[in-house]
Amino acid sequence: MSDFTENFIPEPERYEFRAAPIHQFELARRDFFKLLGAGIVVFAVAKQSRAMQETTPSRAFHNEELPKEISSWLHVGEDGTVTGFTGKAEIGQNIRTSLAQTVADELRVPIETVRMVMADTALTPFDAGTFGSRTTPTMTPQFRRVASAARDLLIEVAAKEWNVAPEGLVAANAKVTDPASGRSLRYAELARGKTLAQNLPVEDPVTPAPEWTIAGKPVPKVDAREFVTGKHQYTPDFRPAGLLHGKVLRPPSFGATLDSYDDSAAKALPGVIVVREGDFVGAAAPTVHEAQAALDAIHAQWKEVPQISNKELFAFLKKNGESKPDDRSRKQKGSVEEALKNAAHRLDATYTVAFIAHAPLEPRAAVAQWSDGKLTVWTGTQRPFAVRDELAAVFHVPETSVRVIVPDTGSAYGGKHTGDAALEAARLARAAGRPVKLVWTREEEFTWAYFRPAGVIEIKSAIAVDGTLTAWEFHNYNSGTSGIETPYVVPNQQTEFHSVPQILRSGSYRGLAATANHFARETHMDVLARTARMDALEFRLKNLSDPRMRAVLEAAAKSFGWPHKKSREGQGFGIAAGYEKGSYVATCVEVAVDRSSGAVRVVRVVEAFECGAIVNPDGLRNQVVGAIIQGLGGALFEAIEFENGRIKNPHFASYRVPRFRDVPQIESVLLDRKDIPSAGAGETPIMALAPAIGSAIFDATGVRLNALPMVPNGLQRT
Repeated sequence: MSDFTENFIPEPERYEFRAAPIHQFELARRDFFKLLGAGIVVFAVAKQSRAMQETTPSRAFHNEELPKEISSWLHVGEDGTVTGFTGKAEIGQNIRTSLAQTVADELRVPIETVRMVMADTALTPFDAGTFGSRTTPTMTPQFRRVASAARDLLIEVAAKEWNVAPEGLVAANAKVTDPASGRSLRYAELARGKTLAQNLPVEDPVTPAPEWTIAGKPVPKVDAREFVTGKHQYTPDFRPAGLLHGKVLRPPSFGATLDSYDDSAAKALPGVIVVREGDFVGAAAPTVHEAQAALDAIHAQWKEVPQISNKELFAFLKKNGESKPDDRSRKQKGSVEEALKNAAHRLDATYTVAFIAHAPLEPRAAVAQWSDGKLTVWTGTQRPFAVRDELAAVFHVPETSVRVIVPDTGSAYGGKHTGDAALEAARLARAAGRPVKLVWTREEEFTWAYFRPAGVIEIKSAIAVDGTLTAWEFHNYNSGTSGIETPYVVPNQQTEFHSVPQILRSGSYRGLAATANHFARETHMDVLARTARMDALEFRLKNLSDPRMRAVLEAAAKSFGWPHKKSREGQGFGIAAGYEKGSYVATCVEVAVDRSSGAVRVVRVVEAFECGAIVNPDGLRNQVVGAIIQGLGGALFEAIEFENGRIKNPHFASYRVPRFRDVPQIESVLLDRKDIPSAGAGETPIMALAPAIGSAIFDATGVRLNALPMVPNGLQRT
């Protein structure tokens, strides 16, 4: 068995990472400001919270101290353009638009005048990365404060110009007006010929959500036409002068090491560069075909190690899980043992979750270019600063000599925390002395990227005669800790996470482990409701005290028409709910099951979602609908098959993802809580779908499915 622990891509909430000091991008930033021209510059300084810290698997960062401060800013140009800077990446979640709305709203300018410079380590402030639904809750208030400070500064400039008190002036529509005299000056005029900088005040009032005029509205996606017409340039579209194409020789199985090697035939090919560094072997050539031909000409023998298959997976996880987790992985209150003894009804069950792939629309890709000892890499990643630091460590160059630029990227779903393609392209480019582009094939993406962790979850529970929860014991083996705690009121409870040596390379996935933990918990709650002879919604509400979770459950049920009466054979209904990352979700599902063929079809999904104050309703609705569609795959049929270190289904032909015919009627019910700060929406909407589908299948057939995926080959006849 090969131990892949060192290749684990950790959940951001569980690990710490050091960031680059602010001064390392000061010079590049100042050069960029020269290009922007004179104007108002606002620096925002804030303590870095744990939630904003980054994670890395690299040994180079373990002993470094975390920085104490970060800087975010915007620039008001003398041409009227407002530029916002953020280390966050746009990976399809439409954050470019909502952040631009935030700046425009607080600065009082048309959104058309706002542009965002994102995820460029030479131009933007350090950012831990785009993960954990943290972009909206961290960057929205930060940009609010920055824009508010910039607005105050512009008012002060106008007040000095007119020799009046700033308190009587009004900033609106990209200009400052003096109501007493009727005079006004555009921001562009106030910024002309000036380069003013000001530190952000400790406290600066910002516009409350009920008073938003641009934020909170369904503004169209920034650059939407470029995306739908194909004008947008993704990483694979970049073609710098002198470009070579790279390919990497992959081992036949995980953990295999190079035993013998002969590249003489490959090096004899015209225009080909062959690179070997340890077990890394790659080739660069004028075309992809020529680079692949060079790899085919290499004679390599690999030493492989025996490994298990997916058929042995869950037994391995349970057997090898830590029997005594540390205190950080265990939480307890009351006496579960005593409550189980005295229970009116007790229920024990085991749930399993398979490895699944991210399957992003854009596979991993990078373009790398060395010049005068400095490296520039264009790549789709969620963590550009971590990739920069990894490149600097591998090539033994200062971090200031490495620049990582993230073009708006074709999806990630938690799967692009690492810089695999960037490192490979940079190795080849250094040897070739020319820029190299490397784009992973779909088979490479399915095989060598990391997977959502598989897991085994065991639950022991008890209820009183009236349906009140009295005991809850929850053990998660390998999946992770996100969403592990129950939102229901239970006087006696215990939760534990048991880590397991890695079988396949594993890491973050949309929702992290919360998809697995919600599936197990909400499926179990459905069984308990039936044990108590209570309606599934009634049972949940009886055991809830959280008003926000009650609100989404009631909203979803109302729009769905819960409880539904069956009108045909094979029809079933299910409900599930949960919370994570500061947001709440409840999902109602209708399924149709053909018992003769085993076909299961999700007919209708109604999902209520609440994430505080909504910044862009259209963007949020798209996030919710996208999460539901993606969640269909993990719920019904997605699973990685493997044996002896080899992935057996590394193509879309053999790895099933949701298709157009799988998409049900979807209704998203958005609860806009303007009294609550905005939370992220990239992850939570996926979490309650699988258990709701499972409960609906049981309602239709009487068959309880405790494993994800539930029906990879249809419902099996009994």
